[in-house]
Amino acid sequence: MEGLKELILKEEKRLKGIKEIVDSRLADVPDGTLRVTTSKNNIQYIQCTENSTEQGYKLSYIKKQDMSLAYRLAQKSYDQKIKRIVDRRAKQLQKLAKEYEDNEIEEIYDKLHYIRKTMINPVEIPWEQRLAEWKSVPYVGKEFRVGMPEIYTKKGERVRSKSEKILADTFYDLGIEYKYECPLKLKGYGVVYPDFTFLRKRDLKEIYWEHDGRIDDPLYSEKAVKKINSYISSGILPGDRLILTFETTNVVLNDVTIRKMVEKFLL
Repeated sequence: MEGLKELILKEEKRLKGIKEIVDSRLADVPDGTLRVTTSKNNIQYIQCTENSTEQGYKLSYIKKQDMSLAYRLAQKSYDQKIKRIVDRRAKQLQKLAKEYEDNEIEEIYDKLHYIRKTMINPVEIPWEQRLAEWKSVPYVGKEFRVGMPEIYTKKGERVRSKSEKILADTFYDLGIEYKYECPLKLKGYGVVYPDFTFLRKRDLKEIYWEHDGRIDDPLYSEKAVKKINSYISSGILPGDRLILTFETTNVVLNDVTIRKMVEKFLL
């Protein structure tokens, strides 16, 4: 499963934070445990502590003026349960994180001699092969109007704006394959041409990147919102399979923003 290693490490970090909280609270707690009983619709709070009596414990009713003790004993019991489960899960995750690698099945095939590879049908298609097959599917992009400025990327592709060139060149520098203006049919809208389409390695989903560069233009922004809503109606949600960036006349796109979006949604 792609990305499981990262999830394991995040969960380890979360559990570590929880452990620090409960350990600090358990450093200074009252003796014993709390029992709660009801008698004639009255709630009674009882402190149960170890004792050398025949029963082995001592019961002491907690008075109303000492209710802070009941709260501390209740918190202690809760924190002890949390500590036990956190300690157990942390050990399990440490062992799994040490042994598990996201691409271990794929790597078995990748490390084979090229002759042996021709003799084997792998259980999973290697990523590079899958990406190449995805990239090789032909498509017809959107035509350029006569008289439009000719702007080219580092790959030699023609794009429609300087911002799209910045985006494409950043993807190129990061080694991320994409399709420029590959047609996509959206429910209730028709065919659109997303600025960039990607195949994401961690879940093999197609991801779409739309850059709206004139969001301060009322007519442009209205059309952009309608398109975004059509993506959503088609089950392609922002923050999941749809990446959105924006510009106005005075606020322009920069590569720092692009790289942060790439790191979050594409890698």
